[in-house]
Amino acid sequence: MALCDWQSYGQGPDLVLIHGWGMNSAVWSLILPYLTANYRVHCVDLPGFGLSPAQPGLDLEQLAQVLLKESPAQATWLGWSLGGLVATQAALLAPHRLTGLVTVASSPKFVAEPGWRGIKPAVLNAFASQLEQDFSLTVERFMALQAMGSPTAKKDIKALKQAVFSRPAPDPQALADGLQILASADLRQACQSIRLPWLRLYGRLDGLVPVAVAGQMDAWLPHSPSEVFAHSAHAPFVTEPDGVVDRLTAFLATNCRPDCAR
Repeated sequence: MALCDWQSYGQGPDLVLIHGWGMNSAVWSLILPYLTANYRVHCVDLPGFGLSPAQPGLDLEQLAQVLLKESPAQATWLGWSLGGLVATQAALLAPHRLTGLVTVASSPKFVAEPGWRGIKPAVLNAFASQLEQDFSLTVERFMALQAMGSPTAKKDIKALKQAVFSRPAPDPQALADGLQILASADLRQACQSIRLPWLRLYGRLDGLVPVAVAGQMDAWLPHSPSEVFAHSAHAPFVTEPDGVVDRLTAFLATNCRPDCAR
């Protein structure tokens, strides 16, 4: 029995897409048609989200291991937000399995601390408390927070809602486990050892992964290109899909052939 629901499309080098917290793989619907002509795209629902059965209590490393068990032997992994953490962890655990890494609106440490920009702990604590009362409303509030500041916020929220609500509601424990990962994960030191081709994409207006994170990561990872999308908040592939696809496909064509695997 499969641990997760995978849906695969197109032909070419393998590309794995991993969604963020509270979402499911339907969020990729805006950019998927632009990728399938040249890539074999594998969209996965994380455990407890979308069509995947719940696996309560998974930490970040266990979550990455679950995906590694069922993913292609070699593929570029693209992760958005929490999915970026999962993809980065996979690159640390099994660099020989990845031909490249792409993180979108993601950070090696999501929670702010002195000297590091991120989500205020009180915000995550509030979401954790609200989950126990009304998890559907909590997920909706999180969607609004992801689009906040974008000039197309209403359209972006609508697109995210349509994707999420096209599949079964996420498992409440999976939501709680995901928040725990966001609250506790810290890959800042470990990720500096990654030597895979790594593209990092950010939104200038992102309130969850502040653009200052991009600058800090640039200093740590001079071999890893990054791009900041001027009109985007936390979901640049929704706000500026054409720009994201152009940057992504250029990176994949240059850096992520199967023989790039380490």
